[in-house]
Amino acid sequence: MHGPLRNRSLRLAGCVLAVFIMAASPPRAEDARPKLGPDAIPLQQSHDFIREQPAPDFWALSPYYEAQATDSACSLAAVAMLVNALRGLPPHANDQLATQSGLLQAVDDAAWTKQTAQGGPGVTWEAFLGYVAKSLKAYGIVAQVTTLRPLDTTPATLEQVRALLRRNEASDRDIVLAYFNQGVLTGDWDGPHISPVGAYDEARARVLVMDVDRQWYVPYWSSDEKFLAAMLRPTPPRLGALAGETGGLIRIERGGSAR
Repeated sequence: MHGPLRNRSLRLAGCVLAVFIMAASPPRAEDARPKLGPDAIPLQQSHDFIREQPAPDFWALSPYYEAQATDSACSLAAVAMLVNALRGLPPHANDQLATQSGLLQAVDDAAWTKQTAQGGPGVTWEAFLGYVAKSLKAYGIVAQVTTLRPLDTTPATLEQVRALLRRNEASDRDIVLAYFNQGVLTGDWDGPHISPVGAYDEARARVLVMDVDRQWYVPYWSSDEKFLAAMLRPTPPRLGALAGETGGLIRIERGGSAR
């Protein structure tokens, strides 16, 4: 979820004029930066885990990998992927997949619609928990929902994160959605973001983020320590209603009792 404050979105303005002045203008430092910072490794540069391990969550999610429809719709894209991954491919020709627009219609929540519109403010952690629950109900998915909202970077907290990720990696019956500061991992925009976890490589202690910000990113690996740091970084004051928000993990498991 980004909103209109993302400076790099201004690159597209005046693109025709830029053709004529590019040769005479030195490259800006912002344009010369690498696509991803040192704490994010694109999947295509490191795909051994996906080739050699079962990676059940990656294969459950990847057929439904979505780009957020607006600059504030990361929550919608992440939940649409969640719904599709947990339901699987519908059996009948007239069965629709979950889409971001379809999700908004099914949940019918005016606040979520406003928060995820182009230029919208995005969603808080607590609001996101509510939208996940409403989405599961709207699509008739019975699931057990557990959350982990870390408070620090102590070894005990890191082990809690690792334990949840290990459990999630064991099967495709559960999906984890992460609420985190995107810039901590990508080295760019300093603000809250939501995306599914595609895999956890325990041997290398790294997490695959299926980033729904598809205008800018592909799936990338980050260390679980940096992933924890991204969940803990507060949203800066300039983002208004989201100022001070920190993140966490939501694990949704098919079956059991929804709570």
